[in-house]
Amino acid sequence: QVQLVESGGGLVQAGGSLRLSCAASGRTLRSYTMGWFRQDPGKEREFVAAITNSGGTTYYADSVKGRSTISRDNAKNTVYLQMNSLKPEDTAVYYCAATTIYGTRYEGLYNYWGQGTQVTVSS
Repeated sequence: QVQLVESGGGLVQAGGSLRLSCAASGRTLRSYTMGWFRQDPGKEREFVAAITNSGGTTYYADSVKGRSTISRDNAKNTVYLQMNSLKPEDTAVYYCAATTIYGTRYEGLYNYWGQGTQVTVSS
């Protein structure tokens, strides 16, 4: 079992930045591809970014590419999502997730999920 806890969300003005963290316990994250997803009320949960086990490859949704950076520190069992130039449309609950499937961005293949952290971007 892997327990994931997100933090770092909050209220920020458009153009600002936030750094989300996802701390894991229960197992080392070295065996997992890690992903970030987000969901706005009334919408489907959508993929944001993913990073492979060693951090060698990253994937981004077109909507955040160039503005966000996913990274991981396996020694700290933590994954990060740095988000810059935030827009009101980035407002959502952001979820961290872990999967044993290498490099996937498909939500259904993620085995473990955190409880989410709210990001609100004001215009």
